[in-house]
Amino acid sequence: MKLDIRLPLGLMFTAIGLLLAVYGAIAEESLPQRASGININLWWGLGMLVFGGVTLWLGRRSAPAADAHHASYAVAHAEDEPRH
Repeated sequence: MKLDIRLPLGLMFTAIGLLLAVYGAIAEESLPQRASGININLWWGLGMLVFGGVTLWLGRRSAPAADAHHASYAVAHAEDEPRH
């Protein structure tokens, strides 16, 4: 079974990170004042956006390699199967 959780998690972190970063960028000025002057929504949104992007990239990068491995295995072992 080919279950790769990196793609859905990457999409989730990217989407939530994008929403949080946009909200942090357009939020009212009083919100960063409550967090010691740090716009926490913007920074965590950017961090989640980067993490989601890296996770998506890793998930997409390894998918063709896994398919190529399965294809080469199938070709190599096709001769072992009896023909009807």
